[in-house]
Amino acid sequence: TLKGAFKMAYKISGTKNDTARIFVVNEDTNTLETQVLVSGTGSYEISNLVAGRKLIIARKLDGESIAFGYVSSVEIPYVPGDRGVFGGGYTTFNAIDYITIATKSNATDFGDLTSDRYRLAACSSSTRGVFGGGATVNVLDYITISTPGNASDFGDLTLARYDLTACSSSTRGVFGGGYDDVAPINALDYITIDTTGNATDFGDLTLARYFFAACSSSTRGIFGGGNIGVALNVVDYITIATAGNATDFGDLTIARGYFAACSSSTRGIFGGGYGGVNSNVMDYITIATAANASDFGDLTLTRYALAACSSSTRGIFGGGYD
Repeated sequence: TLKGAFKMAYKISGTKNDTARIFVVNEDTNTLETQVLVSGTGSYEISNLVAGRKLIIARKLDGESIAFGYVSSVEIPYVPGDRGVFGGGYTTFNAIDYITIATKSNATDFGDLTSDRYRLAACSSSTRGVFGGGATVNVLDYITISTPGNASDFGDLTLARYDLTACSSSTRGVFGGGYDDVAPINALDYITIDTTGNATDFGDLTLARYFFAACSSSTRGIFGGGNIGVALNVVDYITIATAGNATDFGDLTIARGYFAACSSSTRGIFGGGYGGVNSNVMDYITIATAANASDFGDLTLTRYALAACSSSTRGIFGGGYD
């Protein structure tokens, strides 16, 4: 019954012989569901639709319009490792959105967190996502990534805090740092992602800080940047399977906080942030090799307080302030 309250992702596809704006009209409501400018010739696909039949109208650049009649949308199948989930926000939200990482499209509603909160962190296995902390709670929530729906209670962090970050292996999640309304925190907590329960002390960061970002391979977690009243360029690492204190990894290309990170199995990318001015900088590291970060490129916009997720091949940066 819960799943019926949320919108699954559907798509339509077709072919065309010229650049055209495609209008998708929902037959049930007789309203425009979306419109997309599709360039060139050949096949096209439009995602982020609801179920049901659609009237498809193509308007070419010369003004000619062609109606293609009604077609039925097709549910986009869930592929493990290809779904990104964003939850909460920089201000108080309980919303959770999801995307299909391989398919460029707008996000779709997934459900809600167990409580309204902001500046929280998240990590995941291939099947379960866990959201932790936020202003100012110790709450841990979890979702089943393949199934849109509201989050459920997972347990508690060792400390209530916000502006923290998190990373994970396929089985263990590690939440680090943050702020508790009094001072920066250096604590690292860990959970077993597939087993609900309270977090356990893992060790400490090399430096207490907040507003930073994390990424990971299957074995190593990386914590980068942050703020303690001034922006930092520090990068730490941990071995996720072995509890203990973090070790110095190197430095970011520029000191900043309020940013995000994502990774493949070998490379981590840090993007955006604020270090006196808003940034569009992306840095990269080779996760297995301790060293300073290198320039990767730029985001499309300078912004801070954003979030990120990734598949094994594609990274996504979403939201933020400019």
